[in-house]
Amino acid sequence: MNSPGHPVVIARQLTKSFGAKRVVDGLCFEIRQGEFVGILGPNGAGKTTTLRMLVGNTPPGSGELSVLGFAIPAEGRTMRARIGVVPQQDNLDIDFTVVENLRIYGGYFGLAERALKVRIPRLLELAALTDKAHARIGQLSGGMRRRLSIARALINKPELLVLDEPTTGLDPQVRHNIWNMLRQLQNEGLTIILTTHYMEEAERLCGRIILMDHGRILADSSPPTLIRDHIEPHVLEVHGANAENWCYALALADGQRCERIGESVFVYGDDLEALVRSLDTWEGVHYVYRRANLEDVFLKLTGRDLHDV
Repeated sequence: MNSPGHPVVIARQLTKSFGAKRVVDGLCFEIRQGEFVGILGPNGAGKTTTLRMLVGNTPPGSGELSVLGFAIPAEGRTMRARIGVVPQQDNLDIDFTVVENLRIYGGYFGLAERALKVRIPRLLELAALTDKAHARIGQLSGGMRRRLSIARALINKPELLVLDEPTTGLDPQVRHNIWNMLRQLQNEGLTIILTTHYMEEAERLCGRIILMDHGRILADSSPPTLIRDHIEPHVLEVHGANAENWCYALALADGQRCERIGESVFVYGDDLEALVRSLDTWEGVHYVYRRANLEDVFLKLTGRDLHDV
């Protein structure tokens, strides 16, 4: 096992192109042992391609990449035996039970039956699936399947866990359950890399965010640091028939930064209390006053326009 803080992933000028389109463009970063890193970006930013290179499924076009000290792609097969991967779509075997899925997957790593008899009950407990041990996959809910996919990725006691949008399409209760599961793994010292479109998920879980767009890194820091460095402290969201009139009458006159998206207006500033109080005199206007968050940073750095892929 790597010593604390030892580099687990090292990428130097990493690129990847498909035809004439460069989807990963000169990435440079390190991920150290014990970190929980979120890789974020709009559709087409290059996140999934980056992950596929990290786990050895797609060879880099150029640059240098090492994972757990193994050069990729030359030593990719050896590296894959020491990591766990949870893909976007569950690929569990529907013909087998929960336990059988874990046992068969463990066999791919050459794990002996004696080791699996110890390992599998612990993973079922971690995933809260002990009472479903002998259920077939078709009897499981979407959240149960997702938890099983994570448990399966841990069967080989990986040194690195890579999750590609693990909670997409799940309801809030299930999402929180998986968050707790991932926090426990991080507390045990596991290095985790996550992609997600849920900014709240990234802000809550990740100690560090790598924000990408057009194949390049726009920012790389902790969520609080990104918020402090890239966005005003407070945000006022105003919507309704008179929102635009209110914005130009008051917010701009007060020197605050404004954005209009449809019938909603976003105002950013250090102290917006006076503007909030003024809203009570405007009929047909509704508002939310809150602290800035990671989603505000994401939208400022990548833009609000849709990214077609």
